[in-house]
Amino acid sequence: MKVLFIGGTGIISSACSPLAVSKGIDLYLLNRGKSSRESPVGVKVLSGDIRDRASAEAALQGHTWDAVVDWIAFTPDHIQTDLELFEGKTGQFVFISSASAYQTPPSTLPITESTVLDNPFWEYSRNKIACEEMLVSAYRYRKFPYTIVRPSHTYDRTLLPFDYGYTVVDRMRKGQPVIVPGDGTSLWTLTHHADFAKGFVGLLGNSHAIGEAYHITSDEWLTWNQIFDLVASAAGVTAKKVHVASDVIAAADSGWKDGLLGDKANSTIFDNSKIKRAVPEFTCNIPFSIGAREIMAWFDADVSRQQVDAKASALMDRILGL
Repeated sequence: MKVLFIGGTGIISSACSPLAVSKGIDLYLLNRGKSSRESPVGVKVLSGDIRDRASAEAALQGHTWDAVVDWIAFTPDHIQTDLELFEGKTGQFVFISSASAYQTPPSTLPITESTVLDNPFWEYSRNKIACEEMLVSAYRYRKFPYTIVRPSHTYDRTLLPFDYGYTVVDRMRKGQPVIVPGDGTSLWTLTHHADFAKGFVGLLGNSHAIGEAYHITSDEWLTWNQIFDLVASAAGVTAKKVHVASDVIAAADSGWKDGLLGDKANSTIFDNSKIKRAVPEFTCNIPFSIGAREIMAWFDADVSRQQVDAKASALMDRILGL
């Protein structure tokens, strides 16, 4: 297969690109060459900017594709550009949506692909829903061959699972209290990007995936108390967790608000039956206990990665009344 990734060096896609190459896929990346991650061995890089129509057209000239994946489409305008560039030039177009597009808070668990899309709290999610609706319409009226993939919280070794990242670990290591939203017992799903990649690459060129949507997540469900404790253990300390109502956090910090009320404050677990039917070899083998150790090893390998946001730490102290 000849496949194009628009992007391809991000947190999720950086695991999908090398796996696709290892499966014999003739993989091209369209990017501006500004990623902190190097392109994997075996890919062909097309230098172009998907946000600059002339630049993208010049880079893509003369190519047709078995599949195109847009990793960096976030708004309907981005999808409109994709439709104009790739209609009639690809056998499959894969849009990376988000599991945060599902009903928030969910009325029924586990979430399936038929769960209604509705997130009144987060504009990011509503934009993803609007993108999906454009693709469904293009398929319905013009048979544009979309596949929608909805990742949930997918991480690699560079990404801590909570807001403000290493600042929280720094507080843990200094013996300072850290904020856990709610009572810490809501359930959450964390998926290692290498596990995600196995399900994702299996959808490329898969005729059963045309006109369909899939989420791809781990089957491991953890409470936020467990997530904080696993990171603390990997950091060699014990977390002093303080539970604070999500509404209180949101009122104190608008930057924390959207992703919290629109996603992380709710129990979110998934039924992965559909992706397992489409890609029978898909399994998740990396529990977060291993992922947390991998994350902390990466941060501890280079002190320059241990960035502490003093304003965020002061905000946490204010919320905690310290």
